[in-house]
Amino acid sequence: MSDSKIDPKVSIGHVHLKVADLECAIRFYCGVLGFELTQRYGTGGAFVSAGGYHHHIGLNTWESLGGSPPPAGSTGLFHLAILYPTRATLADALRRLVAAGIPLDGASDHGVSEALYLRDPDQNGVELYWDRPRADWPRTPDGNLAMFTRPLDLDALTNEFSEPTS
Repeated sequence: MSDSKIDPKVSIGHVHLKVADLECAIRFYCGVLGFELTQRYGTGGAFVSAGGYHHHIGLNTWESLGGSPPPAGSTGLFHLAILYPTRATLADALRRLVAAGIPLDGASDHGVSEALYLRDPDQNGVELYWDRPRADWPRTPDGNLAMFTRPLDLDALTNEFSEPTS
């Protein structure tokens, strides 16, 4: 095993999910979360993105049409995480979830970030989060990262969002 570290500019580009019902998944990721449908791939696949990127999330039914989620206690995806650029955009995501009646599994302040946890229609875990500026991340006296998990104040987050003015 090499001792060299990965280039710090490396990032995770996209996730591809097996879904049971493509149209239901598109309604969730585009209609609720607000992603844009960038391309359909035949009748069993679709790509969605934010900001005109080719795709952040791929959805397909190629091996899963009508399927069920993996049983509890099995391996697989814990959750996909969607990074929002600001606290206000995360607040808008919360507003969208509430308007669509999507329940949260949890909401946490991790010191470095604030996160909303939920399930998509196929019961895949989804984390919606924003990162605080690195200068504000909690540190131990010797400078190591000191993340934590505390309840997120959803009322305060909701108050962060303001409707656009015309």
